[in-house]
Amino acid sequence: MFQFDTKQKVCEVGCVKFGGQPGEYPTVVCSSIFQKGDKVFEGKRKEGFNETLAASLLTTQEKLWKESGVPAMADIVANTGDEFKRFIDFVVANTSMPFCIDAWVMKPKLEGAAYCAEKGLLDRMFYNSLTVWEQDLETEIREIAKIGVKHVLLVAFDQADQMPSGRISGTQKILDAIEKVGAKFESIFVDTSVMNGPATALCGLSNKLIKEKWGFPTASAPSNGSYMWKKAREMWGFKGWSAADAALEALSAYMYHDMIFSGPMAGADRIVPAVAMADAFLATAVYAETKRLPTDPNHPLFKLFPEFVEQLKSL
Repeated sequence: MFQFDTKQKVCEVGCVKFGGQPGEYPTVVCSSIFQKGDKVFEGKRKEGFNETLAASLLTTQEKLWKESGVPAMADIVANTGDEFKRFIDFVVANTSMPFCIDAWVMKPKLEGAAYCAEKGLLDRMFYNSLTVWEQDLETEIREIAKIGVKHVLLVAFDQADQMPSGRISGTQKILDAIEKVGAKFESIFVDTSVMNGPATALCGLSNKLIKEKWGFPTASAPSNGSYMWKKAREMWGFKGWSAADAALEALSAYMYHDMIFSGPMAGADRIVPAVAMADAFLATAVYAETKRLPTDPNHPLFKLFPEFVEQLKSL
């Protein structure tokens, strides 16, 4: 259950390593900032943002990383190239976390990637993302390869086949396009695309298949499922909904996710502890099966439960 025969790839974006065999490295939490509705925007986006609040969000997530051992990244969401320039400059000035550039359409993503190249930030940035539904996928691949993008996320989903098999065929479609263009990337990892909360289980199963077939690090965005579940807030209020949200993120971390896109950065203080416990839980299960402890010395199992680790070694 916890050991793949296929050699598992380990990606390194900035100072963060992820991937490998289950339990080897902690799950990366990639939280969004500057997304639609982010509280840092007190008025309209074009009027700017609350820099004090935005800096506090970044500082808090980085602090949680240091305390828990759960690595953090910032998912920078923008609508235009100019927004990306402004937001990237702000993030880089206020945190050492790696980050991704995230936009719905190709043009601003390419402009954001080009700006990162201009600023010497390509080691620290990953491209979010190449999607199976992009109509001009080969052009996008050609352009980011020309820019020099090193780390790229593939989003694989087949509307006609929403079972794990559809994520496999979607991944293959993007890989075929990359091969056709002749592009080479230092890191490739795969997001298997969430439909709703319980359907995130299909992402976990898809991730298992992807790791078995290619050895790629895998991800999804469980927060898409929890944030769409409006009825939970109506029934149980924010406290009940936030418990379900944290549970979904933790279950995903346990079930073949090397990275989770965890939603707004304001939720990091509930998500990171949940993921830290899930990672320690997974690492313990892996040890019981393989007698293998995590590779990362800052893994939550070591960082938060050192006495228990010593007990494990004696069992």
